Amino acid sequence: MYREEQLKALLAGKRILIAGYGREGRSAERLIQRLVPETQYTIADGNEQIATESAKDCYDMIIKSPGVPMRVLGSVECSSLTDIFLQVYGDKTIGVTGTKGKSTTASLIHHLLPGSILAGNIGIPLFDILDDIQEDSIVVAELSCHQLENIHRGPHIGVLLNLYQEHLDHYEDYMGYKMAKMQIGMKQQAGDHFFYCTDNEELRLLVKSYELRVKSELHPYSINDISDEEQVLLAACPLEGEHNRSNALVACRVASLVTRQPLKTYDLKLKTFKGLRHRMEKVGVYKGITWYDDSISTIPAAAIAAVRALGRVDTLILGGFDRGIDYQPLVGFLKENPIPNLVFVGQAGRRIHSLIHTFAHSHILVEDDYTKIVPWCAEHTPQGGVVLLSPAAASYDAFKNFEVRGDFYAEQIKKL
Repeated sequence: MYREEQLKALLAGKRILIAGYGREGRSAERLIQRLVPETQYTIADGNEQIATESAKDCYDMIIKSPGVPMRVLGSVECSSLTDIFLQVYGDKTIGVTGTKGKSTTASLIHHLLPGSILAGNIGIPLFDILDDIQEDSIVVAELSCHQLENIHRGPHIGVLLNLYQEHLDHYEDYMGYKMAKMQIGMKQQAGDHFFYCTDNEELRLLVKSYELRVKSELHPYSINDISDEEQVLLAACPLEGEHNRSNALVACRVASLVTRQPLKTYDLKLKTFKGLRHRMEKVGVYKGITWYDDSISTIPAAAIAAVRALGRVDTLILGGFDRGIDYQPLVGFLKENPIPNLVFVGQAGRRIHSLIHTFAHSHILVEDDYTKIVPWCAEHTPQGGVVLLSPAAASYDAFKNFEVRGDFYAEQIKKL
């Protein structure tokens, strides 16, 4: 295993608490058993058990899983699999984060860099790829705010796409969430590279406030400030929407930095990229209606971007689990861009409906059951029209995750 001794040095001889036993917690246990089997470790799962164990003050290291809020652990200093991985392999890693677009952008960079290894929040724990890492390897890691909040070393190349209100149930406030994301740049070293999008006002102002604490080289980028060469290149992007053109722009710039090849090198590669599931995914044409699955949309900005990308939307499905996000931007957008049919789902949908009903002249359905929602959409959407699921809300009130929600929605469409 490449750099095995460095990994062992971080773990050996320590009393370790694994806080959370999901995908990453199990990966942490496998790592310990493989590299330092003599090391003592305890597993705590569930917030109550984690709080009890971490308060014992008898552990040398706490490896926190991403889903465990810091408030459960109090003021205890924590590590994580991402933290340990970056301390050893950070110089070989391209890290991608942002409220939205990180899976697509990480996958795009991986696609543009043949031989690179894709892992992280995209569903592959970082320590599950150890046997694939060699001296000349490049790791492309999708990193969530939860994975970044405890890191001591940032990736060699960091990409921060955007910032919007998200995960407010996990952090004390919005600034806590933003600062977790900002660690990708603030924990970098001299000689590293930090890409960030200036089109996102929240992000631009945050970087401006903290840029003196960033040691890496800054690479601001904007979809509104591109060269003629980049304009031609982005015309080849198969993904719909301005936000995806922005993702493709930074992916190509990162690939060009890594390989030192001109941007035009990536024209054909970009053309062959296939979008990820549940992200502006065309389910198909059923009953003369085109159906789109954008179940990944869990914030207002994502739903707005999806409607803008499609241009025409006759029926929009909104709502799900309510995390207290500010829906006024979405309400304002719908007021200026009315959609004939609106479906409101879950508590988030009901809150949006309460904000919108005073001016909406649409056909409206308030319903939680997709077996009823999809037929209603088919009945009210005209031939040649478009139905879009872009909920602007999480799925946890009714589904395990956004993938399950999108799959169930698609199943109901195909039953038509």
